[in-house]
Amino acid sequence: MHNIRSALGAGLVVLALVTTSGCAVTRGQETVGAYIDDTAITTAVKGHFFDNRFVDGTAISVETLNGTVMLSGFAKNSNEKATAERIARQTNGVKSVKNEIAVRP
Repeated sequence: MHNIRSALGAGLVVLALVTTSGCAVTRGQETVGAYIDDTAITTAVKGHFFDNRFVDGTAISVETLNGTVMLSGFAKNSNEKATAERIARQTNGVKSVKNEIAVRP
């Protein structure tokens, strides 16, 4: 019983250190907090795409790093590409948008 408590306590200490230390996670220098913010931005942008009848949310990919949103994929026309960029720019937390969406011929 004592060994289980010790192992559990050590695991909780490690978890606390990892989540509060501001250490870099997955994508380079990004902190845990920034990663969570970027994930929320990506989710919000994708949600706005699916709410908009002029943007095909399944054809456009969204990635966010430190508040910069990268759009890629394919649009049916230049209007859809511009609408997707406008939606991304108007999303809370977005600092800038890089629009790499290709318009299908």
